[in-house]
Amino acid sequence: MTDRTSSVSGVAERYASALFDLAQEESSLDRVEEELQALALAIDGNEDLRRLVRSPVFSAEDQERAIGSVADHLRIAGLTANFLRLAARNRRLFALPQMIVAFRLLAAEQRGEIGAEVTSAHQLSDDQVASLKAALKEKLGKDVTLESRVNPALLGGLVVKVGSRMIDTSLRTRLMTVKTRLKEVG
Repeated sequence: MTDRTSSVSGVAERYASALFDLAQEESSLDRVEEELQALALAIDGNEDLRRLVRSPVFSAEDQERAIGSVADHLRIAGLTANFLRLAARNRRLFALPQMIVAFRLLAAEQRGEIGAEVTSAHQLSDDQVASLKAALKEKLGKDVTLESRVNPALLGGLVVKVGSRMIDTSLRTRLMTVKTRLKEVG
């Protein structure tokens, strides 16, 4: 599992970095970031689109055609649309969600912000996101761009990653710690 995760991460970072460099050259960072955010919302909100992105069953041609249609529907054009088609052609759509996160973190860094990923058991409210951003800004001394994910397996609490630092306050981790301690005692 870790090997697959790290290989996806490596692919995502390479693709995101290439897209970021091209977007900088074309002075279109903001537009590309907005288009990728629209795509991320579409992926999160549509099971068929998630299946298209994740499934190795679809041919590269089918994925390219489908992601092209999605891009057209979302009015994604130019550099971003070409990037999506290339990722499909190269059979890399499985890493698309991570590519989007990596691109947004690069863009945040470019703006002088710190990128952070937060995973929670439930969708965070706008007030919770604002409070978390404020707490991180106070701690880190910089504005923070948050990438939010939901993982019901956490049961409750949060996992926040900022660079190589991770803060895990999830209920799942706490329960695992109690379980380990009970085994040590018994």
